[in-house]
Amino acid sequence: MKPETNRYQSLLATLLTIVMTGPAAAFDLDSDTPIKVTADNARLDDGQGIATYSGAVELEQGGTHLNADRVVLYRTEEGLSRIEATGTPARYRQPTGEGEGETDARALNITWSATDSRLTFEREAVIEQNGNLFRGDVIHYDTAGRVVTAEGGADTGEGNGRVEMVIQPRSTNRQGSDGSSESQ
Repeated sequence: MKPETNRYQSLLATLLTIVMTGPAAAFDLDSDTPIKVTADNARLDDGQGIATYSGAVELEQGGTHLNADRVVLYRTEEGLSRIEATGTPARYRQPTGEGEGETDARALNITWSATDSRLTFEREAVIEQNGNLFRGDVIHYDTAGRVVTAEGGADTGEGNGRVEMVIQPRSTNRQGSDGSSESQ
């Protein structure tokens, strides 16, 4: 295998690990764990199925947390269908699937859609996990198809407007179960 192909496959595997082990489940509607919401203000329009929270909003379900300035929850007869969060930035955190570390994502707008099985981070979007970083103007994650797409934005002078990834190198020495060092 060519070194470029091997490096590309390693980069792709690391990228998928960053994004797929973090926000994959997002908020789990099939869970028995309730979603707890706290905020400075709340408005519930039961007829429209819309709840709007503002002022230091915190959503929590198990280890999944969302903090924002404003959050709007949309409900249908089937239950919660969409969450829209805005902040400076809004922040989404969730333990990784392996239980080692946490996915920390932030953007000015974060949208979770149960209908589309999609988590979207828009405007100044950053996802970090264990020192790895994925940055773009818009990052979409299809939780059902397990597909990540990212878009760069306009060059505003604060960044170059391109998608950016920082992948940490693998540890070259790992300690085996017997205390000896193993090379990867």
